[in-house]
Amino acid sequence: MSRRTVPALLRDAERRFGSGVAVVDGGAELTWRELASAARRVGSGLRARGVARGDRVAVWAPNSLHWVVAALGVHEIGAVLVPLNTRYTGPEARDILRRARVRLLLTVDGFLGLDFVGSLVAGLAHDDDADPAVGDVVAGLPDLRDVVLFPGDRGAAEGREVATLDWDRFLDGASDASPDAGPVDEHDLADVVFTSGTTGRSKGVMTRQRQTVECVQAWVECAGLRDDDRYLIASPFSHTFGYKAGLVACVATGATMYPVATFDVDHVLRLLHAEGITVVPGPPTILQSLLDASSGSGFGGSRWRIAVTGSAAVPVRLVERLREAGVENVLTAYGLSEAVVVTMCRPDDPAEVVATTAGRPVAGFEVRVRAGDGGLQATGLPGEIELRGPNLMVGYLDDPAATGEVVDCDGWFRTGDVGTIDDDGYVSITDRIKNMYTVGGFNVYPAEVENALARLEGIRESAVVGVPDERLGSVGRAYVVRPPGADRPDADDVLGHCRARLANFKVPREIRFLDRLPRNAAGKVVVDDLRRL
Repeated sequence: MSRRTVPALLRDAERRFGSGVAVVDGGAELTWRELASAARRVGSGLRARGVARGDRVAVWAPNSLHWVVAALGVHEIGAVLVPLNTRYTGPEARDILRRARVRLLLTVDGFLGLDFVGSLVAGLAHDDDADPAVGDVVAGLPDLRDVVLFPGDRGAAEGREVATLDWDRFLDGASDASPDAGPVDEHDLADVVFTSGTTGRSKGVMTRQRQTVECVQAWVECAGLRDDDRYLIASPFSHTFGYKAGLVACVATGATMYPVATFDVDHVLRLLHAEGITVVPGPPTILQSLLDASSGSGFGGSRWRIAVTGSAAVPVRLVERLREAGVENVLTAYGLSEAVVVTMCRPDDPAEVVATTAGRPVAGFEVRVRAGDGGLQATGLPGEIELRGPNLMVGYLDDPAATGEVVDCDGWFRTGDVGTIDDDGYVSITDRIKNMYTVGGFNVYPAEVENALARLEGIRESAVVGVPDERLGSVGRAYVVRPPGADRPDADDVLGHCRARLANFKVPREIRFLDRLPRNAAGKVVVDDLRRL
């Protein structure tokens, strides 16, 4: 077995950290030896259900110990993992299960009161492509042969039309010996992770075992993850950050996983102190909420030492507050489904650099900026970010045309993100190209305005969109979220702050306050929903 595979990482962790704790989920925990044994048993169970090397197995469930065991079991036999977001509707999940030709689905019953399995068949009487065939578990999904339920509430199962298999029954007769599936190779497909679909229908990003491992190892090295770390994983395992920079990173280092199904500030604060959590990644709003909930007392007595953030405007003051509270490594990073980790800041970078850039390239990636006329952009000037490297995706599932639209013949991938590169090689992401709007002939990138808003005390998060204007073509409208119960800053405060920091054409013409921003299944702000408000 190649050492650059997820099963090889698990074997190594079992050998090096055998009796150490691998995963803790509420009152349940597994050592590394127990986790490896459980993964082999799942692999054996999959083989017994007819799943072969290269077959696709989907997991549609919240973060949990069982998700960890199942994912590692899928990798154990060289099958291909297809993670599904728990926010998907039944039709969205059906579409992915069909397109990925998923052979077996592992899921839950009753999470947040939802019936995942039932939603797969809801409304099928009106679905032309869902005619049942003999042996179909779910009509219209001819490749799906089994649906296995993780342990938990079975309240939603009553009267269900889909035949399901209990977890214990699935594992009956399975062995904890290595499944007889042949050695997993570093060139084998590891997973198909579907994009969030913000620019149209979601696409299945295919990644090999070697690429998964090398991206994870680069992340581990930059973040400084160690075997004595206790890693709170609130990012969904259905997303590459939770799955690869979380789950697989812990397997690579021996760090203990603490999967969290839903983020709750009070619960996380208790874990920080009671369990000695040392690693808490998350978007700025989550880290700000933890600081605010600590009532200014910091995190005295906790062991929290690593915070990784990004995906939104990062206030410099947030980085400073975290460091003042005793978090030594506060990092930002940039990645995509197609390239899990592209750039990262380093632990000794100044707060201003951490907040305003996404760091320097890692994992063998090259990064460049392409100007609008097709030429390469000069240092410091904005353009489309392009990247190339050995850990770029294999391509989009069954869609060579879409792959060819973003990857040129020299292997350069067009990200659709606008950004700059400075003299030291640090990349700053300005915005998505499609979000740009024009005010009186001048281009405005919403992320630049959002970065300015992030510097105003009392703004938890914001989103800026361009809206039609008869005189100027477009103008900016800012949607702002304040802490619960707060009535400041008000619109005048926000506008005054922007006028002092931005050119006049970049200053929003209107401020609207919301309790929360609309987000899609991947947690990204849905700009079109804001435009329709």
